[in-house]
Amino acid sequence: MGTSEPLITLDRESAVPLQRQVCEQFTALIRAGRLRPGETVPASRELAGQLGVSRTVVLRAYELLRAHGVLTAKRGSGTRIALSVEGVGATEPACRTPLAPQPPRPTDAGHALWQPWEPPPVYEQGDLLDFRHGTPALNEFPVARWRQSLTEAYAKAGATALGYGPAEGAAALRTEIAALVRRSRALAVPPDQVLVTAGATQAIDILVRLLVRPGDVVVIEDPSHTVLRQIFGFSEAAVVPVPVDEEGLRVAEIDERVRAQGLQPERVRLVFVTPSHQFPTGVVMSQNRRRALVAWAQRRGVTVLEDDYHNEFAFSGERLPALAADPHGGTVVYVGTFSKTLFPALRIGYAVLPRQLVRPFLGLKWITDRLSPTVEQEALAEFIASGAYARHIARTTRLYRQRRRRLLEELYGRFGAGVRISGAAAGLHVLVTLSAAAGADETEIARRATARGVRVYPASGYYVLRPPEEPSFLMGYAALPAARITAGVELLAEAVQEVKRASRR
Repeated sequence: MGTSEPLITLDRESAVPLQRQVCEQFTALIRAGRLRPGETVPASRELAGQLGVSRTVVLRAYELLRAHGVLTAKRGSGTRIALSVEGVGATEPACRTPLAPQPPRPTDAGHALWQPWEPPPVYEQGDLLDFRHGTPALNEFPVARWRQSLTEAYAKAGATALGYGPAEGAAALRTEIAALVRRSRALAVPPDQVLVTAGATQAIDILVRLLVRPGDVVVIEDPSHTVLRQIFGFSEAAVVPVPVDEEGLRVAEIDERVRAQGLQPERVRLVFVTPSHQFPTGVVMSQNRRRALVAWAQRRGVTVLEDDYHNEFAFSGERLPALAADPHGGTVVYVGTFSKTLFPALRIGYAVLPRQLVRPFLGLKWITDRLSPTVEQEALAEFIASGAYARHIARTTRLYRQRRRRLLEELYGRFGAGVRISGAAAGLHVLVTLSAAAGADETEIARRATARGVRVYPASGYYVLRPPEEPSFLMGYAALPAARITAGVELLAEAVQEVKRASRR
């Protein structure tokens, strides 16, 4: 690679980071045969001078290229193109920038599929009334009883418990989880099909790594949680949103939506659903849709990923069995977590797997983190077996029912026929649509509400295809006492009126 005329040119107007541009252009030069194995590349200082960038940009690009086996560096012989460069195919770049809170690929920047990133939760609330979704009543958690379970687990802990335990999780906890899902979701599986993970997100990430390859298709609900979209997007799969209505995912539209993206339905490998309390709408998938989805997946050989993130909290009607409990549900993976029922910092979730997926899932779990914290698993098993978990669920269910009732009463009292509420039958949040504020900007409503001391969460960012035409918000109620819910809705109503007055000027 000569020094008189650089073969690399940078586009400073591009959203692609400069170090990645360097990586990708090195890869392109190798594919084109203009750089050959064993050739020396310019020193970082020299290339930085040619390109007019800081040396740090080139050093980081070289580090990435070495990490992916494109470059090699030996003391005294400089940096060279590797003799055998893997991963440099006709369409696949060899290097990636480190994972960061940004869209998986620069071409996706600004696309609705990857937005928005949510603000962090506010646990020490002070005067802020935060209707954040997914936050349980952490002040109500029985810390003293949990401490007792921890003490007992540590008292019994031997060398095995304090060392590297089994990647699949503690046997006692897997047994208790199997019993829980049998009672709450009619899902009868032996403990050896239950694997413990660091929360539900890790379970989903492992499944994507296991099942999805570049060029495959992942079907998601629309709307859906942005974090899940990003997990699927990092897999290099094509992510296809399919609308949700009052019965859940429109199963009959899956093939049509996939073809509309120029893709083949035969490439679908995974369908992600939240049938017990759809996120964010809160609808419960109907029996007809459940049967249709399981039948469709069975015909196609597609895995259904059932995320039951609010699995214990249902407030009206008969609780439906899990999709995975269907007699033909051998293609369904059921994922759950204790983050909402106990507390998020516990970081214990689980996956209930078809038997054929257990060993490959476990292999990936092993190389991902070796194990989830063993003593805490033993403590959780004792907490469940003693009945403390059931008592906590019964107590918080009563509390959440009261807080949900207060929120609905206040919303209807303040907005009357100008409010529609979805998802009140289960879970820890509702989706609130303010038809009374039609034409107003929901982001402006949220901004003015925050200025008054109440935080609500606009829902439009969770939609890909058809965002709501009227201002819509996710409102969680579990962490707020009834009096604070009343105060929060009052402030929200004042913010809405303020926005409406401003729009008439």
